[in-house]
Amino acid sequence: MSEVVIEPATFEDLDELSNLLGELFTEESDFRPDKHKQLHGLRLIFEQPNRGRVFVLRQDRTIVGMINLLFTISTAEGGFVVLLEDLVVHKTYQGKGYGSQLLEYAINFAKQKNFLRLTLLTDRPELRSQNFFKRHGFYESPMMPMRLLLATNTPPEITL
Repeated sequence: MSEVVIEPATFEDLDELSNLLGELFTEESDFRPDKHKQLHGLRLIFEQPNRGRVFVLRQDRTIVGMINLLFTISTAEGGFVVLLEDLVVHKTYQGKGYGSQLLEYAINFAKQKNFLRLTLLTDRPELRSQNFFKRHGFYESPMMPMRLLLATNTPPEITL
Protein backbone atom coordinates (compact mmCIF):
# COMPACT_ATOMS: atom_id res chain seq x y z
CA MET A 1 0.00 0.00 0.00
CA SER A 2 1.39 3.38 -0.97
CA GLU A 3 1.85 6.16 1.54
CA VAL A 4 0.18 9.50 0.72
CA VAL A 5 1.01 12.53 2.84
CA ILE A 6 0.36 16.27 2.56
CA GLU A 7 2.96 18.49 4.18
CA PRO A 8 4.61 21.90 3.84
CA ALA A 9 6.96 22.17 0.88
CA THR A 10 10.66 22.76 1.56
CA PHE A 11 13.46 24.60 -0.24
CA GLU A 12 14.64 21.20 -1.47
CA ASP A 13 11.34 20.87 -3.37
CA LEU A 14 11.76 24.10 -5.35
CA ASP A 15 12.94 22.58 -8.63
CA GLU A 16 10.17 20.01 -8.70
CA LEU A 17 7.56 22.61 -7.76
CA SER A 18 8.68 24.93 -10.55
CA ASN A 19 8.29 22.01 -12.98
CA LEU A 20 4.74 21.41 -11.71
CA LEU A 21 3.93 25.09 -12.20
CA GLY A 22 5.34 24.83 -15.71
CA GLU A 23 2.82 22.05 -16.41
CA LEU A 24 0.01 24.22 -15.07
CA PHE A 25 1.01 27.34 -17.00
CA THR A 26 1.13 25.49 -20.32
CA GLU A 27 -2.62 24.88 -19.86
CA GLU A 28 -3.66 28.34 -18.62
CA SER A 29 -4.29 30.95 -21.29
CA ASP A 30 -3.08 33.92 -19.20
CA PHE A 31 0.34 32.54 -18.29
CA ARG A 32 3.49 31.09 -19.82
CA PRO A 33 5.96 28.80 -18.08
CA ASP A 34 9.13 30.59 -17.01
CA LYS A 35 11.21 28.53 -14.60
CA HIS A 36 13.13 31.58 -13.32
CA LYS A 37 9.89 33.42 -12.48
CA GLN A 38 8.33 30.36 -10.86
CA LEU A 39 11.42 29.73 -8.71
CA HIS A 40 11.58 33.40 -7.72
CA GLY A 41 7.91 33.48 -6.73
CA LEU A 42 8.19 30.28 -4.69
CA ARG A 43 11.30 31.57 -2.90
CA LEU A 44 9.47 34.77 -1.98
CA ILE A 45 6.79 32.69 -0.24
CA PHE A 46 9.26 30.35 1.46
CA GLU A 47 11.40 33.22 2.78
CA GLN A 48 8.45 34.90 4.54
CA PRO A 49 5.87 32.41 5.86
CA ASN A 50 3.49 35.29 6.68
CA ARG A 51 3.06 35.70 2.89
CA GLY A 52 1.62 32.24 2.39
CA ARG A 53 2.19 28.50 2.33
CA VAL A 54 2.98 25.89 -0.25
CA PHE A 55 1.85 22.36 0.52
CA VAL A 56 2.81 19.25 -1.40
CA LEU A 57 1.14 15.89 -1.72
CA ARG A 58 3.66 13.06 -1.76
CA GLN A 59 2.99 9.49 -2.74
CA ASP A 60 5.77 7.27 -1.49
CA ARG A 61 7.95 10.40 -1.02
CA THR A 62 7.41 11.55 -4.63
CA ILE A 63 5.73 14.92 -5.14
CA VAL A 64 2.62 14.39 -7.22
CA GLY A 65 0.84 17.68 -6.53
CA MET A 66 0.98 21.06 -4.84
CA ILE A 67 -1.24 23.87 -3.62
CA ASN A 68 -0.13 27.44 -3.03
CA LEU A 69 -1.97 29.74 -0.62
CA LEU A 70 -1.26 33.47 -0.30
CA PHE A 71 -2.39 35.54 2.67
CA THR A 72 -3.85 39.03 2.56
CA ILE A 73 -6.35 41.24 4.38
CA SER A 74 -9.88 41.97 3.23
CA THR A 75 -11.48 45.20 4.36
CA ALA A 76 -14.83 43.77 3.21
CA GLU A 77 -14.42 40.75 5.52
CA GLY A 78 -12.61 42.68 8.23
CA GLY A 79 -9.73 40.25 8.54
CA PHE A 80 -7.31 37.84 6.97
CA VAL A 81 -8.24 35.94 3.80
CA VAL A 82 -6.54 33.44 1.52
CA LEU A 83 -5.92 33.56 -2.22
CA LEU A 84 -5.55 30.07 -3.66
CA GLU A 85 -2.92 30.87 -6.26
CA ASP A 86 -2.03 27.43 -7.66
CA LEU A 87 -3.38 23.90 -7.43
CA VAL A 88 -1.73 21.35 -9.70
CA VAL A 89 -1.36 17.58 -9.85
CA HIS A 90 1.07 15.85 -12.24
CA LYS A 91 -0.82 14.67 -15.31
CA THR A 92 0.07 11.03 -14.65
CA TYR A 93 -1.56 11.22 -11.20
CA GLN A 94 -4.74 13.10 -12.14
CA GLY A 95 -8.11 11.45 -11.62
CA LYS A 96 -7.07 9.72 -8.37
CA GLY A 97 -8.53 12.25 -5.94
CA TYR A 98 -5.22 13.97 -5.14
CA GLY A 99 -6.50 17.41 -6.20
CA SER A 100 -9.47 17.00 -3.85
CA GLN A 101 -7.18 15.94 -1.01
CA LEU A 102 -4.97 19.02 -1.51
CA LEU A 103 -7.96 21.36 -1.70
CA GLU A 104 -9.61 19.88 1.39
CA TYR A 105 -6.30 20.16 3.24
CA ALA A 106 -6.05 23.85 2.26
CA ILE A 107 -9.65 24.54 3.31
CA ASN A 108 -9.08 22.89 6.69
CA PHE A 109 -5.80 24.79 7.13
CA ALA A 110 -7.58 28.10 6.43
CA LYS A 111 -10.38 27.24 8.87
CA GLN A 112 -7.94 26.23 11.62
CA LYS A 113 -6.05 29.51 11.17
CA ASN A 114 -9.32 31.49 11.28
CA PHE A 115 -9.10 32.91 7.78
CA LEU A 116 -12.42 34.40 6.69
CA ARG A 117 -12.50 33.63 2.96
CA LEU A 118 -10.73 31.58 0.31
CA THR A 119 -10.71 33.03 -3.22
CA LEU A 120 -9.35 31.64 -6.47
CA LEU A 121 -9.27 32.33 -10.19
CA THR A 122 -9.92 29.65 -12.78
CA ASP A 123 -9.90 29.82 -16.57
CA ARG A 124 -13.31 30.78 -17.98
CA PRO A 125 -13.45 28.16 -20.73
CA GLU A 126 -12.23 25.38 -18.41
CA LEU A 127 -15.53 23.92 -17.19
CA ARG A 128 -13.83 20.86 -15.68
CA SER A 129 -11.89 22.94 -13.15
CA GLN A 130 -14.88 25.17 -12.44
CA ASN A 131 -17.01 22.10 -11.68
CA PHE A 132 -14.21 20.68 -9.51
CA PHE A 133 -14.18 23.80 -7.32
CA LYS A 134 -17.98 23.99 -7.20
CA ARG A 135 -18.08 20.43 -5.86
CA HIS A 136 -15.95 21.70 -2.97
CA GLY A 137 -18.29 24.57 -2.10
CA PHE A 138 -16.87 27.41 -4.21
CA TYR A 139 -19.29 29.57 -6.16
CA GLU A 140 -19.01 32.13 -8.94
CA SER A 141 -18.62 35.70 -7.80
CA PRO A 142 -20.36 38.51 -9.67
CA MET A 143 -17.03 40.36 -9.50
CA MET A 144 -14.82 40.24 -12.58
CA PRO A 145 -11.03 40.00 -12.30
CA MET A 146 -9.00 42.63 -14.12
CA ARG A 147 -5.23 42.97 -14.46
CA LEU A 148 -2.61 45.58 -15.13
CA LEU A 149 0.80 44.06 -15.78
CA LEU A 150 3.49 46.33 -14.39
CA ALA A 151 6.54 44.31 -15.46
CA THR A 152 6.90 41.96 -18.38
CA ASN A 153 10.53 40.98 -18.04
CA THR A 154 12.40 38.70 -15.67
CA PRO A 155 11.80 39.64 -12.02
CA PRO A 156 14.66 41.40 -10.28
CA GLU A 157 16.21 39.93 -7.19
CA ILE A 158 14.16 41.54 -4.45
CA THR A 159 15.49 42.05 -0.96
CA LEU A 160 12.81 42.52 1.67
